[in-house]
Amino acid sequence: MHILLIEDDQGVADYIGRGLRDNRHSVEHVANGLEGLQRGQAGTFDALIVDRMLPGLDGLQVIEDLRRNGNKVPVLILSALGDVDDRVNGLRAGGDDYLVKPFAFAELMARLEAILRRQQTSSYETRLKVADLEMDMLSHRVSRAGQVLNLQPREYKLLEYLMRHAGQVVTRTMLLENVWDYHFDPQTNVIDVHISRLRQKIDRGFELTLLSTVRGAGYLLQDPGTV
Repeated sequence: MHILLIEDDQGVADYIGRGLRDNRHSVEHVANGLEGLQRGQAGTFDALIVDRMLPGLDGLQVIEDLRRNGNKVPVLILSALGDVDDRVNGLRAGGDDYLVKPFAFAELMARLEAILRRQQTSSYETRLKVADLEMDMLSHRVSRAGQVLNLQPREYKLLEYLMRHAGQVVTRTMLLENVWDYHFDPQTNVIDVHISRLRQKIDRGFELTLLSTVRGAGYLLQDPGTV
């Protein structure tokens, strides 16, 4: 998982970040609510962990602004405020769960996994579409403009990840962690090779190019008609 942690207490942030990395998850940390809102809107995260009381912008306001802009990323709220009214306000603001400080890391991890399961169950799609490129997860059929494309298993997994993040720049780290299950950089050109092969299969012979390389950032799959 790729997680954004918005927490102004450095000790708590270090504790959570260390635990998540020990569980093989990647973590970005910001200590300011306004910066957290900006990163949450701009980045691609599997979940957010948001402290209730933050400098710059209150944690609940961060969540409300994200939801108002259509961001549905799962959010776990952390707070020293544990009254029923505080919990209710957190959930009504758009949080998916509420964890009171102090807490055991095992409980944080369990709650995080639970909100991710709920999100995956409610939003999992069996058919993806970007422009005239279509993927049917039930039949494992991939086609473009009605023409069936034959993909190798890794190419299929790579394309599925790119299609689920269509319109967003996907970094090499994200691909290594989510497609290859590497939590380190093997210092090989494995991604470049697979991207090149995939681009040949989904773009060659078609008028519009869907898959592009964003120099210094990563890769982007998008419908040119939506730009």
